[in-house]
Amino acid sequence: MAIDKSKVAVGFIVAGVLTVFFGTVLAFVGPLIIDDQIVKNTMIDPKNEMSYTMWKDIPVPFYMSVYFFHILNPKELLKGEKPMVEQRGPYVYRKRCQKDNITFHPNNTVSYREYRKYFFEPAMSNGTESDFVTIPNMLVLGAAVMMENLPFAVRLMISATFKTFNEGPFLNKTVGELMWGYDSGLVDFLNTYLPGMLPSSGKFGLFAEFNNSNTGLFTIFTGKDDIRKVHKVDSWNGLTELNYWRTPQCNMINGTAGQMWPPFMTKESTLPFYSPDACRSMDLVYQRPGEMHGIPLYRYVAPKTLFANGTDYSPNEGFCPCRQSGLLNVSSCRHNSPVFISHPHFFNADPVLLDYVQGLSPSEENHGLFIDIHPQTGVPLNVAIRLQLNLYMKRVSGITETGKISEVVMPMIWFEESGYIDGPILKTFHTSLVVLPAVMEYMQYGFISLGLATIIIAALVHYKVKKNKLDGSAASEGNTSTSSEERDTLLPDKTD
Repeated sequence: MAIDKSKVAVGFIVAGVLTVFFGTVLAFVGPLIIDDQIVKNTMIDPKNEMSYTMWKDIPVPFYMSVYFFHILNPKELLKGEKPMVEQRGPYVYRKRCQKDNITFHPNNTVSYREYRKYFFEPAMSNGTESDFVTIPNMLVLGAAVMMENLPFAVRLMISATFKTFNEGPFLNKTVGELMWGYDSGLVDFLNTYLPGMLPSSGKFGLFAEFNNSNTGLFTIFTGKDDIRKVHKVDSWNGLTELNYWRTPQCNMINGTAGQMWPPFMTKESTLPFYSPDACRSMDLVYQRPGEMHGIPLYRYVAPKTLFANGTDYSPNEGFCPCRQSGLLNVSSCRHNSPVFISHPHFFNADPVLLDYVQGLSPSEENHGLFIDIHPQTGVPLNVAIRLQLNLYMKRVSGITETGKISEVVMPMIWFEESGYIDGPILKTFHTSLVVLPAVMEYMQYGFISLGLATIIIAALVHYKVKKNKLDGSAASEGNTSTSSEERDTLLPDKTD
């Protein structure tokens, strides 16, 4: 039985059309399928085992690198000379975070406390916790500024108290003591007779209240009813707004808790988050696109207005009383101690701050904070949060420990909290967000290309078959005509 090539070609043309149609449908439906999977996997739900575990027990190693500003000329500083500092470190600590007391609520929110612990990493550090460093004594120089408006007699009594407990204007102690606390007779005295005056009831250290602590009770949205709200803070310690600052805008609790953000971000999106340690909400802005192990990312950085004073940027007036731009006065949430937060080495700050201290050299590469985020999922891929702790110092009459110190915002330490996705998590991320979408994209274009090729080839075959049939028919008719003429020639002429 002969095969009808024309019908076969028509069949292939139909198949090609269907293949093109399928590829076209896949081109439109494929992204919707991926987006739907992203929505399901980014909402906070125990049923999403991988994403929920990633949110609950952050599997990415986080590190805190601490740098001290060692004072080289403490005696000269007391005489009114410009302070000279030398950066020491980094002293690196591995940070372990774990959420506990997780409670889901009917209004699509979840409450939790996140506990943090720090473990010293000698191999990653430039020095040990036994290194001695000289920094300002916050108990003395900070208290002096706080007490400067008290009666002169009271200031004399305070100075006598400092002398009684052998507290001088500067501390020369080990890194471990400065970080996690040291024994102080003055601290014991204040905790006994003036409880609540100091942030901690035990030893006094710059990070004493951070280790083995939690960041407060966060209540955030799960995203089940609206994925655009996932991870956004509903309340912190039961508060929907703060009471540290002078304006409602500055007291707002905006954005997320600073670990993940809602998916489907654009270059116009910002990165808002609330930081209990900074006592305020902060907002990062888009800087540039990038890539990490083939995964596309957006880099977000701090705008120059983040720590600008109220004169240079009026929305920040609520954070005042202000000094130079580049400093955030956190005294209102730090027991009124004259403490300021800035970028390290006064990066992006008023240049005059650099003139007051020798030994600083700011740069964006080393001192600018950033978050690299995968815009489609809102998951950070690479993070470096860098902040500096500064103490406002000055001569206070009656408190002889202050000597003739010139008025200065003195950098004490700066730290970087950093982490990036790596290992199995990175492989899973790469497979889900790079390989599978690429395979789907190649499939849709493959189907379209295959279908078009099938249509073209089948159409050519069909045309050729038709043409051959037409040529064959014409030849057959020609042969028939010739045979008739020959037959007529061979027949005798009846007229003869």
